[in-house]
Amino acid sequence: MLDQTDLTILKQLEKDARKPYSEIAKSLKISNTMVHQRVAKMKVSGLLKGTAIVLDERKMGYEWSAFTGLILKEDSNSEIIIEALRKIPEVTECYYITGQYTLYIRIVAKNSEHMRKVLYEKIDHIPGILKTESLIDFGAAFKRNVPIEAA
Repeated sequence: MLDQTDLTILKQLEKDARKPYSEIAKSLKISNTMVHQRVAKMKVSGLLKGTAIVLDERKMGYEWSAFTGLILKEDSNSEIIIEALRKIPEVTECYYITGQYTLYIRIVAKNSEHMRKVLYEKIDHIPGILKTESLIDFGAAFKRNVPIEAA
């Protein structure tokens, strides 16, 4: 269970993951050690999975992205297919879903030719994939974390 201090620490880290613990401690009127201990506890529990750099894909040259549903020959082969997808750098996300697809992935590419090569020369050649269906992504309207609230 998270108390109000934990929630406040999380909210401050969500706004700026590089914010010094000393500043967080000062704003909460607690010691630096307490902030370190609480963050460490949240990491050990798996609540905080770490910090990451968020790259602007377009500024990195990836002008195209697509969401692609994968229909597998046999759903029991999904772990083998996931491992093959993990080796394709342009596949940035992979989800188990319900419905007509077994897996739903997100692909980034520099241009339409690059997207074609990823789909037809990499993904379609993975044994066990029966069919793919892609939707071009024109950009996220927004992305956010889940609300930070008391449980």
